[in-house]
Amino acid sequence: MMINILKPGEKLKKRNLVAFTNPDSLISEQYRAIRTNIKFSSVTKKRNIIIVTSPSSGEGKSTTAANLAVSMAQNKEKVLLIDANFRNPTIHSIFKIPNKVGLANILSDLVHSSLEETVYRTGMGDLDVLTSGPIPFNPGEIMGLTIMKDFLNQCEKQYDIILIDAPSMLEVTDTKILANYCNGIILVFNKGRTELKNALTTKRILEFVEDKVIGVILNENRQNRLINLLKKIR
Repeated sequence: MMINILKPGEKLKKRNLVAFTNPDSLISEQYRAIRTNIKFSSVTKKRNIIIVTSPSSGEGKSTTAANLAVSMAQNKEKVLLIDANFRNPTIHSIFKIPNKVGLANILSDLVHSSLEETVYRTGMGDLDVLTSGPIPFNPGEIMGLTIMKDFLNQCEKQYDIILIDAPSMLEVTDTKILANYCNGIILVFNKGRTELKNALTTKRILEFVEDKVIGVILNENRQNRLINLLKKIR
């Protein structure tokens, strides 16, 4: 069995991972506040499989998911960050790790891949990363296979929190499928970039799983900070 291990700080200055490179910064504190809000978002449900998505691409959801995962791991939780964006994977670039094998291999049973053989141990607390793997021919169909639900059920037994970096809501149907498997959804909006009509359309799409929507993270690229932290959609 081969376990991929990434030493903290190896190969890069993780510019996008401010929660790791600059834990005392204001933005890192904001990620910790979001982490706390998620923990107490429901007194009756355990939010342990959480999707991070956005209306469209380029709104900062992958960076948000990565930093939130680091922040949770720093809180001594065992965290698995999954890149489920087969069409435009980003997590491997943020962590500067290979993407030759990953979730696609597990779901397609290519070379009989297992979680233990494909996951990366980041060394950032107890954070593991599962990249997307090679882009499959039919990403939407693969996402809807029963094996995806079974795989997440397996992950639940091994991790305290599973964060899924999902495709954008308005561009593909993959995230709608994933919403059936999770018990928490976080939307990432970008101030000055997310159009109101897209935000409202996304809200309407998620009405069938409204009880799973934890809230919205509104970020602002220009000032490199998060604002409004986590708010319920009204």
